[in-house]
Amino acid sequence: MTNLLHPLQALRDGDWFKLICGASFQNLPAIRSLTLSYALAGADCVDVAADPAVIFAVHEALQVVGRFADEARSRGFRPGSPWLMVSLNDGEDPHFRKAEFDPALCPASCLRPCEAICPAQAIAFNPRGFSGVIDSRCYGCGRCLPICPVHIIGTRSHCLTPAAIVPLVLTGVDAVEIHTQVGRLQDFTTLWRAIAPQVPQLKLIAISCPDGEGLIDYLRALYELISPLPCALVWQTDGRPMSGDIGDGATRAAVKLGQKVLAADLPGYVQLAGGTNSHTVDKLRRQGLLRESGGKKAIAELPTAAMPELYCLPC
Repeated sequence: MTNLLHPLQALRDGDWFKLICGASFQNLPAIRSLTLSYALAGADCVDVAADPAVIFAVHEALQVVGRFADEARSRGFRPGSPWLMVSLNDGEDPHFRKAEFDPALCPASCLRPCEAICPAQAIAFNPRGFSGVIDSRCYGCGRCLPICPVHIIGTRSHCLTPAAIVPLVLTGVDAVEIHTQVGRLQDFTTLWRAIAPQVPQLKLIAISCPDGEGLIDYLRALYELISPLPCALVWQTDGRPMSGDIGDGATRAAVKLGQKVLAADLPGYVQLAGGTNSHTVDKLRRQGLLRESGGKKAIAELPTAAMPELYCLPC
């Protein structure tokens, strides 16, 4: 059951769940609708791109939820007051990219498998209108890259400068998620120094990192850098980035990496990411990693959906 009191209490209870709109997703109508729907359902956090227009769209949706909260409860909804989180990166990262190609180079005989495989419907071919990648819809999943028969689809990456980050953190944001990778301590340090003066006003810091040689030592070094923190800390274990919709196999990496970080006893909370889907809860249950198993370190059982990830209990 979704915690109805406060997102921090939900974290402590292991009942936290968040809507992940994507670090590169900028489809404003979709973001408004998703925020409205998940806030009414009791989401504890809304995770979006560090884009002023996106942040404004989320605030608009949350204001609507606030105005109609009582009516929503009378209709059976469970509205919450979710925190607004923005995603940042300290370097190259698959979450911070867009697909791109020149549709004029596509052979007339091409069956256009890229259009069919795109989960965001971000690729269009219209002889009388726009053809190519609809930039605001693309969130960089990369499904289209290997499937293009003529290999003309590429990506462009983006990384916000420290000067651009600080105003964003000051724009009514409650939480920040930093995407990093093993071996990027200096890059992380540069980013952290840019946002550190604003950290006291934040309610949560999340650090997202995929597996790699020396992962635990790297996470410990990050913790030493950012300590002490005036807010909650979440370690997001990115098992297989942006792969939750691929199938059963994708969730194995998410669960395995979550177990690894839990075993390290790092201060804070641990979140599964990169592969969570409808198969995740069953796998966690089989391995005794849900709260129902009675263990201190367990993954909270939450309803699965298109975008929310699963959170662990605190270490």
